Amino acid sequence: MDFIEMLKAIVLGIIQGITEWLPISSTGHLILFDEIWPMKSSPEFFEVFKVVIQFGSILAVLVLFFHKLNPFSSQKSETEKRNTLNLWKKVIVGCIPIAVVGVPLDMILEKYLSSVYIIAAALILYGIAFLVIENRKKNPSISSLETLPYRTAFLIGCCQVLAAIPGTSRSGATILGAVLLGCSRYVASEFSFFVAVPVMAGASGLKLIKYFLEVGMFTKTEWSLLMIGTVVSFAVSVLAIRMLLSYIRRHDFKVFGVYRIILGIIVIIYFTVLA
Repeated sequence: MDFIEMLKAIVLGIIQGITEWLPISSTGHLILFDEIWPMKSSPEFFEVFKVVIQFGSILAVLVLFFHKLNPFSSQKSETEKRNTLNLWKKVIVGCIPIAVVGVPLDMILEKYLSSVYIIAAALILYGIAFLVIENRKKNPSISSLETLPYRTAFLIGCCQVLAAIPGTSRSGATILGAVLLGCSRYVASEFSFFVAVPVMAGASGLKLIKYFLEVGMFTKTEWSLLMIGTVVSFAVSVLAIRMLLSYIRRHDFKVFGVYRIILGIIVIIYFTVLA
């Protein structure tokens, strides 16, 4: 295997692991990286690669929150088991909008809106939104997943649909929407993690099926690159999730808003003046 291509897969796995859970857009970062240092493989393979390595990120959530998400744990009381089942019901409700509207919309928008300028605009716009919302300093009305209403879970799912626009950030859209709807930062982040699991698994599965039907099986090199990217994504995701949850116990999301704005400006300057 080409060492440089393996290095790119590692870097892309790191980018995926960090940016999937922080509200700064994983897809946007992956597309930008490929614009600057593209893989040698076909565009069709890269499209599958940047979605399939999300399996590593999904696995990180399932491992870190296995007890919390397991409704059959013998260590849980009957009440705790019911609460866990209710949490999964809320996750399913939160996935309805993306399943009905988001999947077909994503296929259309990703094809036509993957421009670096669209990504930059989305980074800046949502960066400003984070700063504006955090400056409101409003006390949250929903401080636990148990008190999260089904209606709010559905509306958070509607916000997730906005992530079909590259550069928006799935976690950014859901966290921002959840905070606007009265959730604490911690609840917003956790629910964003959980509602991502079926969505990302479904998206990865659909990409694989589409690729197999239209292109065929992966080569040995492509399988190796996918495995490397997925494993790295898993390891980095574990660290990123722990870091985010620890960070928001004491801080707000303003730093991510500032980062998005700065990155968006850098992208515009780079691709307008330097590229």
